[in-house]
Amino acid sequence: MTVAESAESNVDEQQRLSLGTAAARNLATTTKSVPQMQAISSRWLLRVLPWIETKGGVYRVNRRLSYTVGDGRVQFTSVGSGIRVVPLELCELPLFRGFEDEAVLGSLAGRFVRQDFEPGDVIVEFGHRSDQAFLVAHGKLNRVGPGRYGDETILGMLADGDHFGDEALIDPHSIWEFTVKAATSGTLLMLPQRAFDEAASQSEELRAHVEAFKAILAAPRNPHGEANIDVLSGHDGEPDVPGTFVDYELSPREYELSVAQTVLRVHTRVADLYNEPMDQVEQQLRLAIEALRERQEHELINNRDIGLLHNADLQQRVHARTGPPTPDDLDDLLALVWKEPTCFLARSQTIAAFGHECNRRGIYPTPTELNGHKVFAWRGVPILPCNKIPISETRTSTILLLRAGLANQGVIGLHQTGIPDEYQPSLSVRFMGISEKAIMSYLVSAYYSAAVLVPDALALLEDVEIGRES
Repeated sequence: MTVAESAESNVDEQQRLSLGTAAARNLATTTKSVPQMQAISSRWLLRVLPWIETKGGVYRVNRRLSYTVGDGRVQFTSVGSGIRVVPLELCELPLFRGFEDEAVLGSLAGRFVRQDFEPGDVIVEFGHRSDQAFLVAHGKLNRVGPGRYGDETILGMLADGDHFGDEALIDPHSIWEFTVKAATSGTLLMLPQRAFDEAASQSEELRAHVEAFKAILAAPRNPHGEANIDVLSGHDGEPDVPGTFVDYELSPREYELSVAQTVLRVHTRVADLYNEPMDQVEQQLRLAIEALRERQEHELINNRDIGLLHNADLQQRVHARTGPPTPDDLDDLLALVWKEPTCFLARSQTIAAFGHECNRRGIYPTPTELNGHKVFAWRGVPILPCNKIPISETRTSTILLLRAGLANQGVIGLHQTGIPDEYQPSLSVRFMGISEKAIMSYLVSAYYSAAVLVPDALALLEDVEIGRES
């Protein structure tokens, strides 16, 4: 402080007629908040999921026997401008599911021919002979069918990794039941019927696999791929009533509880001397548990084994029609999860992008009430924010729609209560002792998982754009 400033301060003190606030604060008690944490989110997923007791740490989902063959997405490798399907990825096609001869798969992969397309190009046409299989390496295409009144109806969209026409390779008399038109530019890989027949003629194993696949296709099943239950109705007289039974999957999926853990360390001196007015161990533990719960929700969304983004059935995934999320896109999701949908989950940026599209069309969705909160909704189904859903480098994200509940055959959370040193349901805090440096350690563990009971309980709207200008 300079001489002039010191003199000015002395003048102020001489003129003051009462005690100043700076000095008074030395005698006052400070009111404090508990430690705040910006990473704490609403964690709506943990709130809407019903948590089912899972004794033994494993939950088995029993389902009816299904004859539906697997249907996945294939991956490609690219070197320069060349694109080639990964041979083992051909097993994601229903025709080759379970076929393990890598030499034959490699031969088939080498027989695919590249085909580039531009917007508006017709790849295959309704009513023409079907003698090719296609893999979508890049781009978007629309499956179009004839409407009742002569117009065209969009049956679905095909995008990166999708495929069509592979089942037609085993039926020489098949015809295309839809037209495929390019919505964007992109690249296909095409396997001609002649090339497939050549590969089959050189491999007895492939021919046997094809025959087994034909038998699966011939098995009676309902539209969901489950074995038929024969029922007679509307009859008169005394006809023979059909006999039936309900068969189950022989190898049902089992979900093991996952775990999130951390070791909390607190110095004994801090715990002994600095506990007023707040308990230091309690506050440290509170924030550590908040971080564990955040990681728990992240894993329930993103984990490759139990995460919802990776456990949605391929038939329950749709793509945005134009890029940004629109009311039409959310209606497509509702058409997939139409039995008592519980909620949408999306990033806040994605919800804002949907709101922009509604504003642009002059649509103003009515909010709904959920657990005492007014939330944004579409068709009466809440749209809940979830910051654990990733945003890609190209500013695209995903919207989830789920049906929750055990009785509804929906999505459920799994946990186990009554564990040793339980602090919260399925969360334990175990004292690990004091080190030679006088530091106390606590092992904090949270156990959890999630299960999708039937495929139509969860649907995804993928690759929605959240940064496009209107």
